[in-house]
Amino acid sequence: MNKDWVEKDYYKVLGVSNTADQAEIKRAYRKLAQENHPDAHPDDSSAEERFKDISEAYATLSHEDQRKEYDDVRRMVASGNFGGFGGFGGAGGPYTGGSQRVRVEDLGDILGGMGGLGDLFGGATRRSRGGPQRGADTQATLHMSFEDAINGLTTTIAVDGETECHVCHGSGATPGTKIDLCSSCGGSGTTAQNQGFFSFAQPCRQCQGSGRMVVQPCSNCRGRGTEVRTRKINVKIPPGVKDGSTIRLRGKGGPGTAGGPAGDLLVRTQVEPHRLFGRRGDHLTATIPITFTEAALGAEIKVPTLDGSVRLKVPAGTTTGKTFRVREKGVPRTKGKPGDLLVTVEVTVPKKLSRAAKKLLEQYREEFETDDPRARLLT
Repeated sequence: MNKDWVEKDYYKVLGVSNTADQAEIKRAYRKLAQENHPDAHPDDSSAEERFKDISEAYATLSHEDQRKEYDDVRRMVASGNFGGFGGFGGAGGPYTGGSQRVRVEDLGDILGGMGGLGDLFGGATRRSRGGPQRGADTQATLHMSFEDAINGLTTTIAVDGETECHVCHGSGATPGTKIDLCSSCGGSGTTAQNQGFFSFAQPCRQCQGSGRMVVQPCSNCRGRGTEVRTRKINVKIPPGVKDGSTIRLRGKGGPGTAGGPAGDLLVRTQVEPHRLFGRRGDHLTATIPITFTEAALGAEIKVPTLDGSVRLKVPAGTTTGKTFRVREKGVPRTKGKPGDLLVTVEVTVPKKLSRAAKKLLEQYREEFETDDPRARLLT
């Protein structure tokens, strides 16, 4: 278990509630990271510690699985089941009366058969150890037109936030200089600390859990290996992507620590609606107006598609709401033929009639409209 999970309220660090969604957490992190970046406060010795706390909070809360485990640990400790962190096994606690110490790593093995509890202790403990750690996943939104979503495109998006230092490429050291193993932890990145009944592994204070000591820190990032800046990232969107889809770009997220891999960038698509076409799965939809005479007598009409127009035969006696299928004029599929275009006709009624047209319609009504179409509704 990471001691910081118990002692630090990451929600308070970021200034958000514990019910905040990922978008709120990201906005809070970006604002605080820019305000508290050490480069913006060269004369403030506490800026780097604040920046570290902000980054640590975001790295935990931005990953859904890790956030859940963090919340579980906080609830467990708050419930008093472990007598408080400093007094695990202290007076009044459930584990008293013995001098034997149990490591959290061992407790994770003991409780392994109990499902989530064993995973909770084991997982949290493994993350508190030194060595390479994977970076956090980050999110971005791509606004795109309806046509681009259907046809696919390659574009560039701007992503703000913590990323690998462009000077030292994440090492934290001035290029070409030496990096030694930490003399305090021997390169493991962790030191043991006894807390009552348990022995906790926590990140080494001297090397901050990296297991390394930079002899000559990078002048750009001051040895952190990361910096806050805007990156331009190429994104390839496949044809037929839907509104709200997520494209995962491996290794384009937050930087890892101690040489660990970067997280992923999750690009969420936001597709603008089209003035004419809608979408139903892999099919496109459209509502096309036709005249009264076209509906009554039948006609061949031109129907627009995303790549030109096609001719559609409307049989005599067609009513409003009738849907026709135009094959393979819909959304492209990765495998197989494209979807179809579903055309629904809507019979238009003229709002103004000439005297001649009105006279002809009245004559038609008198001679041919002999049946009441609502008669069956009134019986």
